[in-house]
Amino acid sequence: MDVVLLSRLQFAAATFFHFLFVPLTLGLSVLIAVMETTYVRTGDEEYKRMAKFWGKLFLINFAIGVVTGITLEFQFGTNWSRYSRYVGDVFGSLLAIEASVAFFLESTFIAVWAFGWNRLSPKAHAVTIWLVALASNLSAVWILIANAWMQHPVGYTIRNGRAELTDFLNVITQSAAIHQIVHTVGGAYILAGFFVMGISAYHLLKKQHVSFFTRSFRIGLICALIFSIVEVVQGHGNGAKVAAIQPAKLAAMESLWETQAGAPQYLLVIPDEKNERNSLEVAGIPAGLSMLAYHDPKATVKGLKDFPEDERPPVTITFLAFRIMVGLGFLFLFLTLYGWTRRNKLEESPGFLKIMLFAIPLPYIANEAGWTVAEVGRQPWVVYGVMKTAEAVSPISTSQVGVSLVAFVLVYTFLGAAAFYLMASYARKGPEPQPLVAHGKED
Repeated sequence: MDVVLLSRLQFAAATFFHFLFVPLTLGLSVLIAVMETTYVRTGDEEYKRMAKFWGKLFLINFAIGVVTGITLEFQFGTNWSRYSRYVGDVFGSLLAIEASVAFFLESTFIAVWAFGWNRLSPKAHAVTIWLVALASNLSAVWILIANAWMQHPVGYTIRNGRAELTDFLNVITQSAAIHQIVHTVGGAYILAGFFVMGISAYHLLKKQHVSFFTRSFRIGLICALIFSIVEVVQGHGNGAKVAAIQPAKLAAMESLWETQAGAPQYLLVIPDEKNERNSLEVAGIPAGLSMLAYHDPKATVKGLKDFPEDERPPVTITFLAFRIMVGLGFLFLFLTLYGWTRRNKLEESPGFLKIMLFAIPLPYIANEAGWTVAEVGRQPWVVYGVMKTAEAVSPISTSQVGVSLVAFVLVYTFLGAAAFYLMASYARKGPEPQPLVAHGKED
């Protein structure tokens, strides 16, 4: 393997591992803020216990996410220095804002929230978790804007041999960024909802802390249901945007080899990338792809054969990841709609609760599949149409990257095992016991 492939593998390993923790941070911070706000408004101590219980899981997740995020950004200097030099004026400015504004706010107030339960008034303490949630999501917004620029570069000019920023407003408001923000953050909120529902289902099946976890389940259900609907609706718009700005990615997502007017949508396809065809195509919907991509049943969809071979993304990986993401997205919608009908009968629905317990990993898989589509589908470009990945890698030796790749995998495996063990242990343990009250005083 050459230095380009090894550097891509290393960055992919770091990104995929980091992204195991980011979505839960985004969504769970908001759910905890809702729980604590409900406590402040109603005075119901159970919501305070809920905020504390889910908050400890949040803190474990947040700590690992921060560590892996920092090492991820270092790679722009170590493995991708040519990329950083070429587009740093644009890309670097966005990451600088994320770090100096959003991450600083997030890391400051998460400490205040974690240690301020007995030092701040209930209202002031609730404000701190809302600030954490706002900062976490704002951090994600800036990173997604930076990634959207890589997918669809705007607001720049090539001057003095590098990309220089000319229109900051265009960069941060372009529709590709808006689509990516809504789609990615929506997926994070679905994941957080399923995380809360799955752990709640575990305890409801054991008939322990029933009131506590019934309320938790319903909060997670509302969040996951709303954003499952958003994701399905917005996903269509996101696909149309891909068709407009990255037609090669669209062709790979659908394994479409021949340019066609009125291109059909196949429900079952087996790509044969080596022979530039599909070995199986089943149940085609006439003009379905043209309609979905361009809202016109007669529209022409460009096939992979009309792109130079060295500008085609890997087809099989992109195609399968897209199918996994879409299939799971519709499954989430079905499960949450059904869950809504059982929200007042959870204890009487052991089969559904078992499904939701074992469904905890599925949003993680869906989010990782979505990133695979976005990043692998953009290849061979690191900045679409501007700079190829092979041109972006640092001038370092293969052995250097190989050694660091092995080190990253070993360290991340240890960190991941420790993090998920701690979260699973605490989740199984359940919340702290309800304080006993006698004669108006706590015992």
